[in-house]
Amino acid sequence: MRLCFNTKSAYIDFNMLVHDPFFVDKSDLIAKINMRIHTKNRYICITKPRRFGKTSVLNMLGAYYCKSYDSRDLFDGLKISKLESYMTHLNQYNVINLCLNHLPNGNSYKDYIHLIKHSIIHDITEAYPSLKEQEFNSIAEMMTATEDKFIFVIDEWDYIFSHDLYLEHHGDFLEFLRNLLKDKPYVALTYMTGVLPIKKYSTGSALNMFKEYTMLKDPVFDTYFGFTESEVELLCRQQTALTLDNIREWYNGYQTRNGKRLYNPRAVVCALEDSTCQSYWTRTGKIDEVLFFLKYNIGEVREDIVKMVNGISVRIDIEEEYSAGQPTPKNREEIYSAMITYGLLSYHDGELQIPNKELMIEFEKALKDNDFGYVAELVKNSNEVLNATLDKKGDIVAAYLHNIHNSELPILKYNDENSLSCIVTLAYLSARNKYRVEREEKSGKGFVDFIFYPRCKNLAGIIIELKADKTPKDAIAQIKEREYSEKLKKENVTAILAVGINYDTNKKEHQCVIEELL
Repeated sequence: MRLCFNTKSAYIDFNMLVHDPFFVDKSDLIAKINMRIHTKNRYICITKPRRFGKTSVLNMLGAYYCKSYDSRDLFDGLKISKLESYMTHLNQYNVINLCLNHLPNGNSYKDYIHLIKHSIIHDITEAYPSLKEQEFNSIAEMMTATEDKFIFVIDEWDYIFSHDLYLEHHGDFLEFLRNLLKDKPYVALTYMTGVLPIKKYSTGSALNMFKEYTMLKDPVFDTYFGFTESEVELLCRQQTALTLDNIREWYNGYQTRNGKRLYNPRAVVCALEDSTCQSYWTRTGKIDEVLFFLKYNIGEVREDIVKMVNGISVRIDIEEEYSAGQPTPKNREEIYSAMITYGLLSYHDGELQIPNKELMIEFEKALKDNDFGYVAELVKNSNEVLNATLDKKGDIVAAYLHNIHNSELPILKYNDENSLSCIVTLAYLSARNKYRVEREEKSGKGFVDFIFYPRCKNLAGIIIELKADKTPKDAIAQIKEREYSEKLKKENVTAILAVGINYDTNKKEHQCVIEELL
C-alpha cells in the first residue's frame, strides 16, 4: 500500500478511462463534491454494489484534486469544465489515496493495520522531511504538524467486513478511521466508497460524521453510479451490433429514487466492446453468489423467488439496510436487504424484483440447488418439457404441468392467473437458454400469454395461450384469430408452434394441444 500520497496512479487510470471509446462523462459530480470541501459535510461515504463505477469516480476525483500534477488536459473538455467551481479546486490539494483491500504478508489484524499506518507515515514524512526528526503520538498529530490541508480518497473501506476478516477487531478498525479523520483540522474532504453501509451501533457509530449514500437511500448521487437510459442510448449509437433493446433486456433493472432507469455500467461496456449480450457477472467471492444469501432461509424466500423468476415483483417493506458488521441475515427482510446492498435484487416503491436477464441467469442456477427441494427437481427436468413441445407431444407437456400443480408450493395452487403463469415458467425454465421469453406481450390483435423468440435460426418459435375450463383447441383458435404469430414472423421466424393449454378446475386436469402454424 505504498505511494498513497499525491500518487499519479489516479491520473493514469482516469486518463485511460477518458480515452475509452465507451466513456461516459460523469464529471459534473465533482461540482457537488466541491460544495462539501471545508464544510461540516466534508465526510462522504458512497456505498454501491461492485461494478457500478465507484472506483472510476474515485480515480476521477483523485486526478482532479491532486496538486502534484496539472490535469487540465483531462478535464478541460468534460462537463465539470463548464461549471463555476472548476478552476477553484482543480489541482489544489494534497490527496491521500487509500485502497483498503491490500492484505499484508502476515495474517493478523496487527499486520493489516500496520501496513495502512506505515504507508501513510512513510509518504507523509517523505513529503515533509522535517517531520522525520520529530516524535508523534499518532498519525493525526503528525499530520496536524504539517499545517496543510488534505483530501482523503478511500476505496473499499469495508473490505475486512465484507470478507469476514479480523472479526474481533472490526471495532478497532472503525476507531482507527475515526481517530484519523473525525474533526481533524487537516481534513478538507473525505470521500469514501465501499459496498456495505456503515453499521449504526446502539451507542452511535464511530464514523457518524459521514453522510451516507446507499442503494436504498441516495437522492443526491444515484445517477452517477450506473448508466442512465439516455447515456446507454448514446453509447449504442457508437456501434451497430447491439440495439438499446438488446442492452435493456440484459442489463437494465435498477432505478433511482425518482424512477429513472439505471444500467450496470461494466456489463454494458463489456457487451458493446464484445458486440454481444451475455452474462458478465463476475463472482469475486461467496457474497456475489445469489444462492449464498438464499440459503440462509430458503423456506421463507422460496415462493418469492419463484414469483420473481416469473417476472412478478414482490411487495415488501425494507426499512433497515444490511451494513458492515451486521450478523448473518436470518429472516426474509434481512436476506433481501443484503441482496439489495450487493446489487442482486432491485428495490423501488416497495417492490422487489430480479433486475435483468444477467442476474436472472444467476437465480435460475440457484433454483437448481437441492436445497430448493421440489422446485430444484422441476427446474432440472424442465428441458424435457421443451423437447416435448418441439416434438409436438402435448400429452407429455400436460402431465408435467399436472405434476408441478401438485407440488408443495402454495403459489402453484391456481389461486390466480399468476399462479398458472408461474407453473408454465417453471416448466419451460430451461428454454430461456435458447429463447427470449416474453410474457403478456402485444402481438397481432391482442396480448399473448407467452411468446418464445428463438435465439438460433434452426429452432421453432413458440406461442403459448392459457385457458381455464375451456379447451386447448379454444386456445389454439385464439392464437390464430388474433394473429399472435405476427411478431415472430416480423423477426423472420418461419417455423412457429401454437401451444394451447387448458386447466379443468372440476376434474383437476390439464390438457395441451400443439400445432404447427402455416
